[in-house]
Amino acid sequence: MTLEGIISIAGRPGLFKVITKGKNSVIVESLIDKKRFAALSSEKISSLEDISIFTTGDDVKLIDVLSNLHKISSGKEGPSHKADETTLRASFEKTLPNYDKDRVYFSDIKKFFQWYNMLLAEGLLIMEVEVSEVAEKGKTEKAETLTPKKASAKKTNVPKSGTPPAKTMKAGAVKKVATVKTGGGRGK
Repeated sequence: MTLEGIISIAGRPGLFKVITKGKNSVIVESLIDKKRFAALSSEKISSLEDISIFTTGDDVKLIDVLSNLHKISSGKEGPSHKADETTLRASFEKTLPNYDKDRVYFSDIKKFFQWYNMLLAEGLLIMEVEVSEVAEKGKTEKAETLTPKKASAKKTNVPKSGTPPAKTMKAGAVKKVATVKTGGGRGK
């Protein structure tokens, strides 16, 4: 799962996809309503790849917590961010059992579930395992549809340098060479 180009902007609801970068701004598209606008460099912009969640041990990357929830929920939608506090805290504790209850606020948990459901709806939470399984399945299907050809008895003359082989003439073919006579100074 990669969340490259997905950002959060402080003071604006939802998540945004980076379209292009300008000199003093970033053109983004809202994942909520698909409207595009320029996010100025003075705004606080955070890439989802850089966000971590506080735990009692080392901090855990947001992308890892999202993938845990994706596994737990079997790729289905998580609880709504509008659910009551006890439901959201219990679901978050299943996802990340050792989160720091003093430093992870309820507003952070609500935002986490809102972002998860938004990314899932956009199809951005495709796991790498799923992608590799799909690719492997495609290779298997291709291999089944192709039948191996018998090796021909002809031996090709391919040089090892990677350059194409020179044209060779068949036996019995005569190559005609045109000759040009030059006048040599005599005028006839």
